[in-house]
Amino acid sequence: MGKREREVMEIICSELYEKQLKEILEPLIKEDISFAKKFKMYLDTIIINIPTKVNKYKKSIYFDDENIKDLEYENYKVVFCVENGNNRFIILGIVKNT
Repeated sequence: MGKREREVMEIICSELYEKQLKEILEPLIKEDISFAKKFKMYLDTIIINIPTKVNKYKKSIYFDDENIKDLEYENYKVVFCVENGNNRFIILGIVKNT
């Protein structure tokens, strides 16, 4: 009996997401570095857990595509894409709720 390979879930952050996150964190760091660190750490935890909770998230309000979803955290929406065939999740961006 052979070993069964574990499915690897890959999470990729786009350059746009990285840029937007940096723009969000810079003022937070200046105001309260401890809060900024907690904000980033908790956000990272939520993102890491996307594969196990993907069905919890609704279709994105920004795209007409069932594979693009919105994750809400604090006053922000993290928009991500689910690539089912590749077991890949792409973090597209993060925007302030309006």
